[in-house]
Amino acid sequence: MAILVTGGAGYVGSAIVHRLVGAGLTAVVLDDLRIGHPEALPKSVPLVRGDIANTALLRDLLRRYPIDAVVHCAALAEVAESVKDPRRYYRNNVEKGIAFLAGLVDSPVRRLVFSSSCSVYGMPRRLPIDEQHPLQPSHPYGRTKQMFEAVLADFGAAHELRSIALRYFNAAGALPEAGVGEDHNPESHLIPNLLRGALDGTEVRIHGDDYPTRDGTCERDYLHIEDLAEAHLLALQALQNGHRGGALNLGRGQGATNLEVAHTVEAVTGVRLRIAIGPRRPGDPPALVADSRKAQQELGWLPRWVALEDIVASAFKWHQAHPHGYQAERAVDPHR
Repeated sequence: MAILVTGGAGYVGSAIVHRLVGAGLTAVVLDDLRIGHPEALPKSVPLVRGDIANTALLRDLLRRYPIDAVVHCAALAEVAESVKDPRRYYRNNVEKGIAFLAGLVDSPVRRLVFSSSCSVYGMPRRLPIDEQHPLQPSHPYGRTKQMFEAVLADFGAAHELRSIALRYFNAAGALPEAGVGEDHNPESHLIPNLLRGALDGTEVRIHGDDYPTRDGTCERDYLHIEDLAEAHLLALQALQNGHRGGALNLGRGQGATNLEVAHTVEAVTGVRLRIAIGPRRPGDPPALVADSRKAQQELGWLPRWVALEDIVASAFKWHQAHPHGYQAERAVDPHR
């Protein structure tokens, strides 16, 4: 089968593309490259540069390539930015997503895996969080994910489009041998910022130390991108085999606080970090830890990267090879 991956040049998207190719499938990437990095993709994978809301472009793409299913990763994903500029997030994540679906349902494609988020749950009432937890997102980014899940359900009922929404907890780690690592601009994610601090000595800010957690800093469930990518492949296979669709959590089921992550980075790198404590970020829940038993039962998925130290070490290896992100690689091969 041929799989269209929207946002496939992004951090998670490129890991998914590598897994699809590794499984012997054909992948085609649609990405506007505002955020994505073509350097992270296998050179054999076709990259179509463009907007998912460009219906004419999508129609032409679906004519050129025998697309059987879609993995939809194209989205903006910065919580703080979504609070400051909600219009941009609703336009990009919801409005453009609907335009993409409208073009897609005019084709024979009827299977889609959606890159959703644990942010649909908002402030957790219980831990770990299962799929029955109320959906009460606490910021615009989370609400865009919840809205698009509802849109998918409605398109499914009207057009027989079967979809699985994979609710990620915190994606982390790298695929250094494949050249896939985390490189955002600006970088707001904790692990790459800590690793940058270890490599160049810059101070790293942790947002808030007065949360009701064991050390006062936020607690998150970190999942390696290789395990995320595997879940997408399994979800595509499940839909092909008749899975009815729905939403599934993806996490290790183990939380680590921001300070615990910092101590792990220090242990992996052998560097004492310069840590500063800043104010809380708007919309940040104190703790998010996944109950992923449903994904295990319905997809046969189990994370193989179980130790946070190993996840951090994989990211460190990539950052050592890319101290300036993808910029150095781009300078060597400006056409990528």
